[in-house]
Amino acid sequence: MDTPPNAAPCRVGLLVTCLVDLFRPTVGFAAVKLLEAAGCTVVVPPQTCCGQPAYNSGDREKAKRVARQVIAAFADVDYVVAPSGSCGGMLHEHYPELFADEPEMALAAQHLAKRSHELVSFLVDVRGMGRVDARFEGVVTYHDSCSGLRELGVKEQPRRLLRSVGGLTITELPGAETCCGFGGTFCVKYPAISDRMVTDKAEDVRRTGAGTLLAGDMGCLLNMAGKLSRLGVPVAVRHVAEVLADMADRPPIGAPDRS
Repeated sequence: MDTPPNAAPCRVGLLVTCLVDLFRPTVGFAAVKLLEAAGCTVVVPPQTCCGQPAYNSGDREKAKRVARQVIAAFADVDYVVAPSGSCGGMLHEHYPELFADEPEMALAAQHLAKRSHELVSFLVDVRGMGRVDARFEGVVTYHDSCSGLRELGVKEQPRRLLRSVGGLTITELPGAETCCGFGGTFCVKYPAISDRMVTDKAEDVRRTGAGTLLAGDMGCLLNMAGKLSRLGVPVAVRHVAEVLADMADRPPIGAPDRS
């Protein structure tokens, strides 16, 4: 991958995210590869959760406690980048509101929010990346995760980079902007509704005829991979960063690793 023209060097802090760390570390390595190709120096500060589960459950005090740690950990980087629209959205949209009653922390949260981005939108919108040097043989379809789409405006950016991947064909997913039913704590609070939503999503994926389903958020990917597997739909599921970084040699999400 070539460094985009006129992309000044910068220092990026990678917010790995809990789900990537626990379930799919390859996504983190793919993110580093893509960011370095965009001319960034990548650091990974000590980190835990972004606080979203507590925030979504109404526990503002615990969410604040975690948010303070994140704000401090990423205080000295030019940008904070996450391979997740939901975590990126938490930092960008909800941290400032979380500290609205604490003027000093509110300023720190706003400063972090202005520097926080979802991975692929950062590559395209901030660093000017228009293509990647990658190859992936087959037809893929793409699910637009809710937080990335609605909070951060991530829509065309992944499709733009995917169109530059050799051997890859994109077929649009009916209802690509419809929630898959994960919704963080939503799937725990309303399991029957969540299951119906992901069942409908799996049927939409099957109808595309694509061999691979891509998205930019691990929560959605784990949810959809599980349902597709239980329904016996033979569609591989991957994070978009793995394909863009030419690192799709690992088994798909949910498939056994026999290496």
